[in-house]
This record gives sequence, structure tokens and C-alpha cells, in this order.
Amino acid sequence: MCGILALLNSTDDSAAMRARVLSLSRRQRHRGPDWSGMYQSGNHFLAHERLAIVDPTSGDQPLFNEDRSICVTVNGEIYNHKALRNKILEKAPNKKFATNSDCEVISHLYELFGNDVASMLDGFFVFVILDTRTNSFYIARDPIGVTCLYIGWGRDGSIWASNEMKCLKDDCTRFQQFPPGHYYSSKTGEFHRYYNPKFLTDFEATPERFPSTPLDLTLLRTTFEASVEKRLMSDVPFGVLLSGGLDSSLVAAVANRVLRRNKDMTVWGKLHSFCVGLPGSPDLKAARVVADFLGTDHHEMHFTVQEGIDAIGDVIYHVETFDVTSIRASTPMFLMSRKIKALGVKMVLSGEGADEVFGGYLYFHKAPSKEEFQSETVRKIKDLHKYDCLRANKSTMAWGVEARVPFLDQDFLEVAMSIDPAEKMIDKSKGRIEKYIVRKAFDDETDPYLPKEVLWRQKEQFSDGVGYNWIDGLKEHAEKIVSDEQLKQSPNRFPENTPRTKEAYWYRTIFEGHFPQKAAADTVPGGPSVACSTATAALWDASWAGKEDPSGRSVAGVHDDAYAAIAANGSHVEEPTAKKARV
Repeated sequence: MCGILALLNSTDDSAAMRARVLSLSRRQRHRGPDWSGMYQSGNHFLAHERLAIVDPTSGDQPLFNEDRSICVTVNGEIYNHKALRNKILEKAPNKKFATNSDCEVISHLYELFGNDVASMLDGFFVFVILDTRTNSFYIARDPIGVTCLYIGWGRDGSIWASNEMKCLKDDCTRFQQFPPGHYYSSKTGEFHRYYNPKFLTDFEATPERFPSTPLDLTLLRTTFEASVEKRLMSDVPFGVLLSGGLDSSLVAAVANRVLRRNKDMTVWGKLHSFCVGLPGSPDLKAARVVADFLGTDHHEMHFTVQEGIDAIGDVIYHVETFDVTSIRASTPMFLMSRKIKALGVKMVLSGEGADEVFGGYLYFHKAPSKEEFQSETVRKIKDLHKYDCLRANKSTMAWGVEARVPFLDQDFLEVAMSIDPAEKMIDKSKGRIEKYIVRKAFDDETDPYLPKEVLWRQKEQFSDGVGYNWIDGLKEHAEKIVSDEQLKQSPNRFPENTPRTKEAYWYRTIFEGHFPQKAAADTVPGGPSVACSTATAALWDASWAGKEDPSGRSVAGVHDDAYAAIAANGSHVEEPTAKKARV
């Protein structure tokens, strides 16, 4: 993972503009502290801040094709790069590669296959190609938006692209998130969607179509195992984020098995795992159980509520959002990533995406039908780049740590999203809790992947699992610093995406200080949400109206530690005290 910045079709090709691009690129040097690169061709500038994970000695960017007529700056990892090298050599046997970088194939693929390049890649990526033969350019983002990318338009008609909008906000008249699964070609001046999986085209069909493939637990398990294994591609120390929940624990369990079979895949000889939480938090306890079971070299990182509150300003600057649940979850991840980097780790595996794919959030208990269940999973996947992917990418890359997410692998998504959604439905009366089929796929009595108490642990959202006092402390702090009158006047100060709570108002004011442009605020999603639901799913239960909260504890009668007042009478949300979670 790295940081890229491109200025294309500028009216200024002076040394001063080159210096300006270099200065803007430094704003995201935290993403790539290992080396900086710059390529200028006339009025086009490509800048790169490198985090060296694969081929750290010779993979500096920008990268070129053989005759250097095509230049590319890339942020990402291409897992099928070896197969693609073979494909390139089949078409051009005399082609010479300058590095062992997985990303070098992109320039050669574009030379040989043109606009099809993005659809040929298996990995997560954003990149900008400059073709000096035709004075044209091509910009692309990975299918789900695991890697962040923004596109902007300058006053002079120039086009800008960057991982983070802090590099664009002062020089672009408008900017926005670059849509995942798309490429932009200067030849057409338009976005083109290259990622068209069946689950997405079925969702968009009129009438909507729904999958009916029978459940195959073995296929589900083996496809996920392959996804984890390909993400262990690294020439530097790596580890796994381990919260003790189902998703991160399965990632750790599979990675641990792969490394035991292939001891030369890690420079440390064994898997390192990392967990963060308030002292005594549910995640710390559960993660320790998993780490002891797997035999990982486990690192526990503690923080206090005050330390988290002190970091909020930095978190919002780096994560570039005022979304409440994103900030709640980003802060402990941000703090943990700093300590991970201090240990010399550059890459970690993480469990994002499973809840969207399998309906793991607790509000899915209220799904009215299998069809609506499926539709909501697609809506959640389509929005991942605005929430969990954005959080995981930016809160780790703030310290030069790359997070890889096996649950969002293209092959795995194809299998998981084709399953008849009736298999994903939750029915506690029949013992079918959230993500039941994932648990069953890895419930091996003879060679257990995980302890039973973890494999069947109830869902905890990351911001809850690090310690219930964390969210309570944020709300209490917001209550002290935001007055009733300020919240009352919030529609006047923030007429669009108006904060509904004092906590949201606090985050919005900090965000506005960093990013005062309207275009910046427009990149942040809004609308009512219950336990991370979309606005559509928030309508599933009439009792949720007016009581929306992104915490999983807001789903009364579902979470074991639901807000007491909701469980009692469905009325005003009381602040709960910290409770012991079941692990």
C-alpha cells in the first residue's frame, strides 16, 4: 500500500507546479514513508509515496513499460501478478521486466490489452496510467474500493487523483470519491464500470433477481482459505488483527495453518497477532483465548477513554470522515496501528467485509424475508468504500501499515453471494445465529479451527468490543462540550447531512476545521442507521424510528447487552454501564 497523487492536463508545466505537486504529495507521506517518486511529462505529473512490501529493493515507483512510453503510479497489491507475467510473455515473448514488483505488470498489460487492464487484476488497487504515445491517461479503482481514491477537477480544467482528499482540497473546485469497480479514460472523458458480478447485476435488474445456489460448506471454506493464503504475499514482517470475534479469528486461524505448512513465508517464523481495547474489554479477553489456542505471538495494546478522546482530531484528519460509527471504530484501530508499526510490521490481515457479505450485523435478525436480506447485503457491499474499507485503509495507513481483507476477495465474493439467501437468514429459535453458515463451514470436530466459545461468539461491532465504556465515554464527552442550543441550531450551521446527536455534532465541527470545503462534506454518507444498517433496513422495525444508533447494542432483544431502557420499554435510549461480554 502506498500513496499516489496525479495532476493531469494542467495548464502549468513549470518547476513551481512540480514543487506544488511534491508538496501536496507530502500530505500523505504517512502512507508511504519508504521512498518518494515523481514523473513529469509536459503538463502531467505523477507522484508516489512508497510503502515497500513486495520487492522492497527494486520496486520504486512510478513504474514503466519496456520503452518507457507508458508510466504508472500504483497503490495496491496484485496477487495474480505471476500469472499475468506469463500472459504478457505469451503475447510478447521478448518483453523484459525491470523489477520484481507485482505492480509492474500494469504498464505492460495496458500496452497490450488497453482498457481491459483493470478487469484482469486480482487484488486491491488504485492506479493512474499516463500513455505518452497518445497523451492520454487512465485511472482505475479496485472492485469493492478496499483502497481509497478521490478524483478532482481543477480551475484550469485539470484532473487530479489521490488516495486522500487532503491532497486535493485546496487545488480543486470539486472532488469526490472515485467509484469502485470503475475506470476513467481521458479518451472518452467518462467513467466505465468494469466490475459486473452477478450479484450486482441481479440487484440492479428489473425485477430484481435473487440467487438460488445450494449451500456448499466445503467450497465456502476452501475458497476463503485460498483468499487468505494469497494475501500472505509479502517480503516484510506481517501479522493479523485479532479482535477475538469470528471474522478476525477465522482469518488468524487460516493464516496460522498456512504458515505452519510453509514456514518460509514469514520472516518471524510464527504468526504475530494484535489486539486493542480498554483494560478488561470483551475483545481483549476473546483475542487472548484465540491466540492461546492458535499459539500466535500475541500483542495486547491498551488505551484509556481519555487517550482515545485526545486522538479524535488526528483520527478525523486521517480518516477524512465525520461518520459516527467510523470514528468510533477508527480511533482504537488508529492507536493500535501506531504500536504495530513501532514493532516493525508493515502489513496485517483483517476481517472486514464478512458482516456485509453474510448479514452479520445484529439488525439482520429483523430481516423480513430472504429477498430483503440479500438486497441489504448488496447495498452494504456497494457502500463498503464509504465505511469499513475507508476506516481500515486510512486508520492503518496513517502509520504506514497496510491492511488486507480476505473476506472481500473476488473469488470468495462470487461463491458467497451466489448462495441462496435463505441459508443466511437468522433464526435464534433454531440455533441459527448471525453468520451461521460461516461458523458451520469451519466447525471441524476432528481438527478445530477455533475454540467453540469463539466460533459461536455473538457479533460485537469493533467499536463495542474494544470496551463498552469507549462509546459511553465519547457520548459523555460530547454532552459536556456541545450545548443543547448548539445542537438545536445544527440545521442552520450544517443544513446538509445535519448532525442528529451531540457526538455527531462534535465530530462534524472537527471535520469542518480540517476540511471546510462543501465537496469534502459531500463525500461523507448520512441517513438514519440502526447497528450499522442502511437507511432502507432501518425501516424494517417500526420501533427503531427516532432511536437510531450505530452501536450493535441498540438492537433490543438481540444483543445480549442491549441498552437496558430499549429492552425494557422501547423508549428513550439510556446510557449502559460496561458489562462483561460472553466469549
